[in-house]
Amino acid sequence: MSKKVTQVVEEMVNPILEPLNLELVDIEYVKEGKDWFLRVFIDSEGGVDIEDCGTVSEKLSEKLDEVDPIPYNYFLEVSSPGAERPLKKDKDFQKAIGKQVYIKTYEPIDGEKVFEGELVSFDGNIVTVSVKIKTRTKTFEIPYEKVASARLAVTFN
Repeated sequence: MSKKVTQVVEEMVNPILEPLNLELVDIEYVKEGKDWFLRVFIDSEGGVDIEDCGTVSEKLSEKLDEVDPIPYNYFLEVSSPGAERPLKKDKDFQKAIGKQVYIKTYEPIDGEKVFEGELVSFDGNIVTVSVKIKTRTKTFEIPYEKVASARLAVTFN
């Protein structure tokens, strides 16, 4: 059910975002406690503000009321993905090259399942991450299909 809802919402929200020069980062449709939440994460090159979120929320809410694809009562939340933005699509990985990332894999790669370091490259099949381990740096080549989750990482120096 939640997969179908996210696909329908994606088809509805993209035409709203395009003229505003905003991009869809992610959609979640989840139950927390007794309540359902539809969360839409948006972004742009210069970031998004509360007005952008409000505009998208208003327009999407109208569309959702028209089409009514969700049988339950739910809360609609439109927001920025934040500093630790998830990397979901190929283009997200491409844009993150040279930045700090946090990656979890489905199974160990060289004995590790969690990698935090600089995203060195991404060719569509292999994610290459340079990780500092104490005083040395080690490069890991992670098959893309083994990435369980990935996001930008905020580091404090």
